[in-house]
Parts: sequence; C-alpha cells; structure tokens
Amino acid sequence: MLKAERVTVCCDGQVIVDDLSFALEAGQWLMLVGPNGAGKSTLIRAIAQGVPYTGSITLDGRDIRAYKPAQLAQRIGVLSQQHSVGYAYSVEEVVSLGRYAHAAGFLSGGDAEGKARVEEALEMTGLAHLRRTSVLTLSGGELQRTFLAQVFAQNPQILMLDEPANHLDLVYQKHIFSLIGEWLKTPGRAVMSVVHDLSLARRYGTQAVLMDHGQSVAQGTIPETLTNENLQAVYGMDVFGWMREMYAQWQ
Repeated sequence: MLKAERVTVCCDGQVIVDDLSFALEAGQWLMLVGPNGAGKSTLIRAIAQGVPYTGSITLDGRDIRAYKPAQLAQRIGVLSQQHSVGYAYSVEEVVSLGRYAHAAGFLSGGDAEGKARVEEALEMTGLAHLRRTSVLTLSGGELQRTFLAQVFAQNPQILMLDEPANHLDLVYQKHIFSLIGEWLKTPGRAVMSVVHDLSLARRYGTQAVLMDHGQSVAQGTIPETLTNENLQAVYGMDVFGWMREMYAQWQ
C-alpha cells in the first residue's frame, strides 16, 4: 500500500527525518515509537504532504505527490495531536467535515453515504449524545474523540494517527484503540500510529519502526523490533526492567 524510500526532512538546516525507509501493507498496524524528538510526527506530516521532503513516498505504486488533495484525502486520514477550533461548530458539523473529500463539489450534497458514515462515527466514538454541542465547550478528551470521529467518517484506506490517545482517560484509551483494531479488520485497510506508550504499541501493533534522531534503529514485527536490546540502545535505560517494576505495583 504505502512505501517510503530514503525519506529525509530538514528544517532550518536541521535534519529531522534522516534517510528513512519503510513499507506499510494492508492489514498491518505500524507503530512509530521512540523518544521525543525522534522525528515520528514529522514523518507523519511528510506522508500527509504537510512538510517538504526528499526521497520517495508511493501509495499503491504511485508517487503520493501525484494525487490531488481530494484523492489523497479519500485514501489517507490523518489525526494530529493539536486541534485548533475557532468557531462554535457543533460536534456533528465537525465530524461531517470528514466527508468533504467525497462530495462532488463544494456544498454539492453529492455524497450519498455521508450521513450514514457520520452517524456511525458518532456512535463509535461515544459522541452521539453530544452531536449538538459546541466544540468550544468540549474537554480535551472529547475534542480528541470528535476529530477521531471526523477521520472515521472520512472512511480512508489508511489511518495515520499522531498520539491518538492523547488527552484521553483510561476508559477511552482502551475504547479508541479497540475501535481502531475493529476498523482494521475490514480488508484493504492499514493503520500507522505515533505512540509513546510502549505497552499500547505491544498490545495493538503488528509492526513497528523504532526511531531515534530521525533514523530507523530497528523495524519489523513488534517482537523483532521492540527488544530489550533495541529499546535500551534508544532510551538509554533498561525499559523491560522499568516496565516490570511499574506493573509489579499492581500484583
């Protein structure tokens, strides 16, 4: 589906992503993991055409830069960490914006399945009862779920999520990751997520790219990539030992 070859992103003379390659296939949930500043979010933005890069990114064998914005939005949905809302749109209106790429023209109404997709997304994210609520009054977690619902309503083939559990309490962390897992069961779909919680990466991911200073330190299946040796090299600590120590408090 998605393939990146020797992708490099520079900003103000600093290399943020450094000669990185990977592939994402249908049915996979690829976790981008690594410390702060590793370049994970920047890689997501490069794929979404949000920052310039060198190298090659292809979607089904076609250079991703050759897709028109609406075409790309029908194929790839992106959930970022930060959301800026300046108008008192309702939750339902914000979620409905996820269908824009599927309309025949601006405000054309040429999206026959749009209403059903929006309703499904509201139900999936537990927001149906807030559909008329202004997004300006939402908590951080509610706002995050609203934009996740927008991406679900978009109905892309690939979901790219930058810290999808950001601002969510434990109940909705589990809920959102479980929903994404169910979404992924439909053939022809794939997910790519930036995560800091290695437990979530191990629990839900199928593949991983472990990044440090913009480079891929290791990649492959979760067991192949998130080894104690690899993690210790990147984080400079005994990650396995720390995790066991933390979870021992619950024994």
